[in-house]
Amino acid sequence: MRLDDYIEDLEPDEEAERRRLAKEKSYAITDHLEDFERNFERSLSGDTLVGSTAPSIFVGRSNYPDIPVGVLSPVGDEDAAEEYVTDGRWYQQGYGITDVLQRRTGLLNSNKRANVDAPGIASRLAPSVHDVWDGFVGVQREVAISDRPVDLEIGLEGKPDLGLDTGTDVATPRGPRARAREADLRENPHVPRPVQKTLEDDDWQAQGAMTYLYRRGFDVYEINSILSAGALGEAANRRLVPTRWSITAVDDTVGQYLRGRIKNAPSVDEVQVWMNEYVGNRYWVILAPGSWEFELVEMKAPGSIWNPDPEGNIWLASASEGYEGRSSYVEETAGAYYAARLGVLEHLESIGRQAKCLVLREVSDDYWAPVGVWQVRESVRNAFEGEHGEAETFHEAVAAVSSELPVSIERLKRKSELAAGVQSSLDSFVRRV
Repeated sequence: MRLDDYIEDLEPDEEAERRRLAKEKSYAITDHLEDFERNFERSLSGDTLVGSTAPSIFVGRSNYPDIPVGVLSPVGDEDAAEEYVTDGRWYQQGYGITDVLQRRTGLLNSNKRANVDAPGIASRLAPSVHDVWDGFVGVQREVAISDRPVDLEIGLEGKPDLGLDTGTDVATPRGPRARAREADLRENPHVPRPVQKTLEDDDWQAQGAMTYLYRRGFDVYEINSILSAGALGEAANRRLVPTRWSITAVDDTVGQYLRGRIKNAPSVDEVQVWMNEYVGNRYWVILAPGSWEFELVEMKAPGSIWNPDPEGNIWLASASEGYEGRSSYVEETAGAYYAARLGVLEHLESIGRQAKCLVLREVSDDYWAPVGVWQVRESVRNAFEGEHGEAETFHEAVAAVSSELPVSIERLKRKSELAAGVQSSLDSFVRRV
């Protein structure tokens, strides 16, 4: 389809008005917290939360290396525990911001402080999380490596701290928190054989183990949880990893693996433009013939996340890499860079091609609360569903798309190396061998 026809045929986001109404009615989150408090009281037996089912874990980063580690469990909705796990199903089910916040307000984070290397008193003589499978941290690790929610009994110290921590644009929001005294398994967790294999190999570096699990069909969400619990890597180097760090680490590692898979692949043979829109974010993905290059440019509207000034200008951030990838961490666009890059690389690997790629992320003021970097990953992954537009040249595509952006093409070129043609050269259009 010609690019101008493609852009003309794009339908407006049907959820935009609903999201705006949800924003105006965000007081509903208070109602969800009140429901949680009532369900919590009914679920208590003394100071023990019985019949709890934990589908996932959370590892914090405050006061590192003595950090909070927790198990996340829905209160009053244990039979639907799996629906509270953050993964691609939330996108497929069309969750909006309010849906995500509702899930998080119903999820209790029962946590204790632990050292990333030596979470148990006995292990402090030989610091390593490698063999810790007892106590609260051991139970948390069992939950992380299981492929289904695990039934627990959790002893608590006092009532939970009600409230919603909106967190960062990387990790999902966090709901009520309670200090845990202990936790006991009520069943034996089911651990998939590939995970057992990575656990049993004490000499397997974390990057190789992550790649192995991904090749065996595990999505990055599952791998992230296993890495966060200190269950991957060489035995002496295993440690608890804060969730926010592990999310980016897995996206980066899997992305590097996929980039290696396409480095000698033929290039795409036409300029393609794909678009997707979700929870107040619009994504344009431009693929062009040439060797692998990638850039993410973020445009954040006044009043949206990370640009709270309602009277200010559109805030721009960008990061990029060439054929050999990056050697340093991305600061400006952080986890969104690795999540968007993963979605693009998965598509290119699936069609056996490489390309020069520019991703433009437009964040509107409909994105009134962060839901986590998963929405970036899933939005880019799903951008490649359906039809796409075609252009004669990369710069024609940029010019056409820029007419739909909240910034001028001149300002975009000042921020984007690919849009300005800085990175492109003759060998960009010749496959490197």
